[in-house]
Amino acid sequence: MPVLDSRIVTYSPAYTLVPTYECFNRCTYCNFRAEPGKSPWLTLTDAQNKLRTFQDQGVCEILILSGEVHPHSSRRQGWFQRIYDISELALSLGFLSHTNAGPLSYEEMAQLKTVNVSMGLMLEQLTPRLLQTVHRHAPSKIPELRLQQLEWAGKLKIPFTTGLLLGIGETQEDWWDTLDAIANLHSCYGHIQEVILQPHSPGSQQTWDAPAFNPHQLPEVIAKARQILPSDITIQIPPNLVPDANWLLACLDAGARDLGGIGPKDEVNPDYPHPNYQELNKIMEPARWNLVPRLPVYPQYDQWLTQRLQIAVERWRKAIG
Repeated sequence: MPVLDSRIVTYSPAYTLVPTYECFNRCTYCNFRAEPGKSPWLTLTDAQNKLRTFQDQGVCEILILSGEVHPHSSRRQGWFQRIYDISELALSLGFLSHTNAGPLSYEEMAQLKTVNVSMGLMLEQLTPRLLQTVHRHAPSKIPELRLQQLEWAGKLKIPFTTGLLLGIGETQEDWWDTLDAIANLHSCYGHIQEVILQPHSPGSQQTWDAPAFNPHQLPEVIAKARQILPSDITIQIPPNLVPDANWLLACLDAGARDLGGIGPKDEVNPDYPHPNYQELNKIMEPARWNLVPRLPVYPQYDQWLTQRLQIAVERWRKAIG
């Protein structure tokens, strides 16, 4: 994990697979979802073909990012099995999987733990006020449901990534309350690897008419978050959503130390292409920041993994150096 007095910034060489874009939630700021039944599921054959093209390109992390099938739907088991099978396939081809598929049951999380080195779920914001606005038609955005997910991850010893979505109708106090909740859970279980601070960035598919979160505010949010969160939680910012190089560097100066998964496409924010390593390094190098790759699991969590996953991780640690 990067330490704050170092000049190291990490990123994950990643590729995203989407089992399905369909989602029973209808968050009004979403630029990802499709209506249930309107998005074909990714087949294992197609997943394998996509993965094989990245086997010799230095891609380590396979982010399995899915829309959600309702927990009581007759299709839920098939949906979950597809996510598990894609995770297993990625592992068998030499990749390390990280799944973010919305709230899962305790049993589903326990099963995915055997084929994923880490998992994630954005808290977004814990204020129930958003259930009357942007989350009015999003049953899985109930704050208690998402907090429960983080607690289960801790009990299951799953290295976990969570985060805040900034600028969706919350207040500054809501930011600090959400960060406090993350810090408290981490103090119990020690399982939060990263907290993402993601500014709302309007896209072409969303129905909500609201301005972007001002990225110039990010450094002060990061600095406060750094005070609230334990030092062993890394703060991550998405560089494609902070297009001004000077403000990106200001975010690092404020305490951010990770840029997340960098791959061909940001599926959540498809209107904002990811910069590649070379573009980022042109920004980092003159400011004496050292941009280095990392795995989707931090070293302090290796012992939480199954033996099979530990072997795969050790192979990647030697490859990345």
